[in-house]
Amino acid sequence: MMYTGEKVRLREYRKEDAALAQAYMNDPEIKRLLGGPPFPLTLWDEEKWVAQQSARSDTYSFAIETLSDTRYIGGCGINQLDWKNRVVELGIFIGDKAYWDQGYGTDALKVLLRFVFAQLNMHKVSLRVLSFNARAQKVYKRLGFQEEGRLREERFVDGEYYDLVIMGLLQEEYYATKEESK
Repeated sequence: MMYTGEKVRLREYRKEDAALAQAYMNDPEIKRLLGGPPFPLTLWDEEKWVAQQSARSDTYSFAIETLSDTRYIGGCGINQLDWKNRVVELGIFIGDKAYWDQGYGTDALKVLLRFVFAQLNMHKVSLRVLSFNARAQKVYKRLGFQEEGRLREERFVDGEYYDLVIMGLLQEEYYATKEESK
């Protein structure tokens, strides 16, 4: 399948994912890494969000599930899509901490990049990451992303302001990086 990597599969969100998604989004460490609002999400919030996912939109979220046991472990997707300029902004998170630091996020991002460049024919991918999230930045750089700029003290997290790092990857860089890794 086109949305399958070595460790994960990207699939549509399902109603039964809502309770686990709510638990992931309410985890203080994940909430901190994503820099989202500090309010706890209700199950109803998450069920409503899952129900609103549609392929007929300029945003689209994939659930990330493991190939080994089809466990829903996180999500990724397109947060903004600009068809005219062929630019897309991505987001990703692994919510199940048992799968951190084992390559699941990297594999999911590889699958998402393949989808964005090979299926949507995008020219550029960008993403935003909090300046203290060194682990994520390391993964992004390994996959060819470059830091393009910073929004200084853009996010207030746990009583402090942090920069938001903007990273980008061009289609030609993506294919060059893929060739080098063969």
